[in-house]
Amino acid sequence: MGLRSSHKVDAGFNMSSMTDLVFLLLIFFVILSTMVSPYALPVDLPTSANKTKDKAKVAVRIDTELHYSVNNQLIEPAQLEGVLTAEMAKTSGDQAIILHVDQSVPTGVTVSVLDICKRNKWKIILATKPS
Repeated sequence: MGLRSSHKVDAGFNMSSMTDLVFLLLIFFVILSTMVSPYALPVDLPTSANKTKDKAKVAVRIDTELHYSVNNQLIEPAQLEGVLTAEMAKTSGDQAIILHVDQSVPTGVTVSVLDICKRNKWKIILATKPS
């Protein structure tokens, strides 16, 4: 009597489920990285219902301790105009600055930055949180 097993054992490993898992992790981290703010210093922005369509290439940030940063590089307040002039010389086309100022920063500090922009004829965009 010739009884043979009709089931053969496959010694190969199926990688399709592993590649699915890797692609899901890749998509997760890509989406997560786009949600992270490119500006590392935390600032409590005021709220507003207005939106702007301009894309600024230079970002100025002033936090609660009056630390100034231009494009995420900490600078001294006295160096602000020189650093902004150098950064704006690098940009082409429309020259606009986006200003991230914490709510607790005195108005005089904000006005001094606005004055620098007015003297140099740069556009300024005040960043706000959506309401």
